[in-house]
Amino acid sequence: MQYGICNLSIVPLRFEPKDPSEMVSQVLYGEHFKVLEKRKKWSKIRLAFDKYEGWIDNKQYIEITEEEYQNFDQQESSLAGDLIEYISCEQNQLMAIPLGSSLGALDFFKHQFEGNRITKKQSKESIIETAFMFLNAPYLWGGKTSFGIDCSGFTQMVYKLTGYTLLRDASQQATQGEALSFIEESEPGDLAFFDNEEGAIIHVGIMMKDNYIIHAHGKVRVDRIDHTGIYNTEKRTHTHNLRVIKRII
Repeated sequence: MQYGICNLSIVPLRFEPKDPSEMVSQVLYGEHFKVLEKRKKWSKIRLAFDKYEGWIDNKQYIEITEEEYQNFDQQESSLAGDLIEYISCEQNQLMAIPLGSSLGALDFFKHQFEGNRITKKQSKESIIETAFMFLNAPYLWGGKTSFGIDCSGFTQMVYKLTGYTLLRDASQQATQGEALSFIEESEPGDLAFFDNEEGAIIHVGIMMKDNYIIHAHGKVRVDRIDHTGIYNTEKRTHTHNLRVIKRII
């Protein structure tokens, strides 16, 4: 088994080992992973954080040993706490890194970081405040940053920044937590899941108080929610069909 770590700011994780392939997620600075298969130009990896798999360009990560992988696994979480920050690299060069980047490998990279760090688990009440850091971020399939994010990437990153682990895709996140019977039982920070006509989970958002929800749809936005689903006041129609609300925390 081989191992790797992302030494760049934001790297695409693709469905197939080729550049035109769908970006299914992103690997952020400092994230480490197992290399499941290595080819001439691409590697299939499994991220340590959420066990998500995909293909990464061999030029966009560096190899580490199993011992180094285990050391990163055992470190306490330390995440970049600003929408964008800079690290000092070799020869005092600067590199921008996004909110939620992992800072545990700074010494390994010989990089310097002077920005805000998130090192402690936050209360459930802080989830909405954290979610608003991504407000108006454009929707991007597979995205995980304020420069482009999808619905489950949004919920995963918000939970990650508050100290909790969600799986990557909405359908995977829907397997976590405890289902609520009624929307009235929900609390700010609970997750609402939505399905399509075939019953497949295709969307997720974070419940707020007073029957509002924050979610990524075109952009990270706030909409009304009722027993039917998400109601877009601009379009005067329901855009998503509510399937279940789940309490993760």
